[in-house]
Amino acid sequence: MGKRTRGQRLGRGSPTYKAGSGKKKSEIRLPPVSEEGVKARVVDIIHERGRSAPIAKIRYSNGEERFVLAPEGIVVDDEIECGISAPIEPGNTLPLSEIPEGTPVHNIESQPGKGGEFSRASGTNATLIAHDVGQAIVQMPSGEIRSFNPKCRATVGIVAGGGRKEKPFVKAGNKHFAKKAKGRFYPRVSGVAMNAVDHPFGSGRGRHAGRPRTVRRDAPPGQKVGLISARRTGKR
Repeated sequence: MGKRTRGQRLGRGSPTYKAGSGKKKSEIRLPPVSEEGVKARVVDIIHERGRSAPIAKIRYSNGEERFVLAPEGIVVDDEIECGISAPIEPGNTLPLSEIPEGTPVHNIESQPGKGGEFSRASGTNATLIAHDVGQAIVQMPSGEIRSFNPKCRATVGIVAGGGRKEKPFVKAGNKHFAKKAKGRFYPRVSGVAMNAVDHPFGSGRGRHAGRPRTVRRDAPPGQKVGLISARRTGKR
């Protein structure tokens, strides 16, 4: 009987593969919904464990504090605003219907009032390219063109922390701790380099799977490795 594959261990959710949440600061939320506009001042810009982008600690006039994603160009003591009439400046949050075409945005809601879900990684941004009847057309960081409800909110600007991947890790230890903060295992060994008892692609002479790498969508966990439910096979 073979061992559990890495995919099975990940799905089971042992402590080895769980991202530690004890050192996280707080949930990163958009400012509260308000038509007249809500202003807050940036108190601090800090790093959060397991997150690629820096976060900004903001304080409202009533003393409430929360954390938001820090856009490029924002500094301590800057003022950010959320509302329909907020100016188009980095860090301000508005509905997509109120943002001009061609503006870079991030932390976009999928549904009005649900909270930001898209374009949240460091150095990323989406671009609002057009307004249509009942929808806002946005180009995602991947290049995909997607339509949103015009009432969905987004934050103006580019997420800070761009160029993070340009600096090399230099040491394996740095890579280890970076992966550990996100609950990912390092080093990641290729399946074809394993023994047959450890992985379906293991064993055999040479680094090849020795079998078709495509697998059906409803395959059992021990077999579900490789190109899962691939639409096509072979070279282009």
